Amino acid sequence: MFYNIFLNSSSITISVMEEFHDYTNLFLTMIITFLLIVITRLMTSEFTNYKFKENTNLEIIWTILPITILLMIAYPSLYYLYLFDMSMNPSISVKVFGAQWYWIYENFDMNQGNSYSSYMVSDTELLKGKMCNMGWRLLQTDTRLVVPYGTEVQCLTTSLDVIHSFSIPEMGIKVDAIPGRLNSVNFKVNKPGLYYGQCAEICGTGHSFMPICMEAI
Repeated sequence: MFYNIFLNSSSITISVMEEFHDYTNLFLTMIITFLLIVITRLMTSEFTNYKFKENTNLEIIWTILPITILLMIAYPSLYYLYLFDMSMNPSISVKVFGAQWYWIYENFDMNQGNSYSSYMVSDTELLKGKMCNMGWRLLQTDTRLVVPYGTEVQCLTTSLDVIHSFSIPEMGIKVDAIPGRLNSVNFKVNKPGLYYGQCAEICGTGHSFMPICMEAI
């Protein structure tokens, strides 16, 4: 995704991902700049410095320096991966079932399950509604996944048939829904609003028509 690099940060997860993205690009910019300078100097210079090419100290430096840079990138990467897997006592649990080609949501409130299906709104139905409620084409659904903002939410995903993928870019969420397996991801919405996503795993002819619409209230 290179339109505006990332979407608007609406959760802690995507904010951390943006921070790590900028941190990594800092090293990438320095490395590319250094290589361009060296290549330009070598191409424009009329002399050949044999001592420069066979300098032992220089070879030691350009062996140790990349190792140091990789360690500086690997440490925060592993730290953030561990941070994303941590569960700080989520306030609500939501179970998401992927099906061909719609989503089934099940909210748990005081040990009571409330299950409902979510289908994409067709173009005809979208045009029949009020202009203010039209929403985005191919992303609007007849029912929404409703979660509270400002609290940690645990999302459990699985599938009823083939492999699907529950993905909401603005939340930094992308978790596979695999038949017979229960995957978990935690997120925390920072502000109320509507957040859209789609199935990110090719699951058949209706893959493009099973959007995700989540409302944080």
